[in-house]
Amino acid sequence: MKGRALAGGSARGRVLFAREPLSFWGGYDAGTGEIIDRRHALAGENAAGAVLVLPATRGSSTTTAVLLEAIRRETAPAAILTRGPDRFLALASIAADELYGRSIPIVALEPDDFERLSSAVHARVADGTVDPGVG
Repeated sequence: MKGRALAGGSARGRVLFAREPLSFWGGYDAGTGEIIDRRHALAGENAAGAVLVLPATRGSSTTTAVLLEAIRRETAPAAILTRGPDRFLALASIAADELYGRSIPIVALEPDDFERLSSAVHARVADGTVDPGVG
């Protein structure tokens, strides 16, 4: 499936899928990669190195700050796929590339493609193309 690459690159990993948005501020531990929002469906999961699939984020610029720190500490997801564009995630990846020379792919998917990932176990992401089922 082809999405809109908001931040380019390639990655692969296990899929962590949720139908509810995540607030990175208070919901994601940049030190470990754990999702710490106890009310979220992925609470307790570690997203470091995973392909994180979320409809959107909650909050605002704090998302950028937390994800930027996670990229710096190498505890960020390998890629983040959303249902539509998320500027705060894209900004974090772009800034990380400028500041640290590393970034993660951020891809906006159409709603039907987003839903197709609900049963995926692994995925490969490359410049906006998502190949579910590839580990």
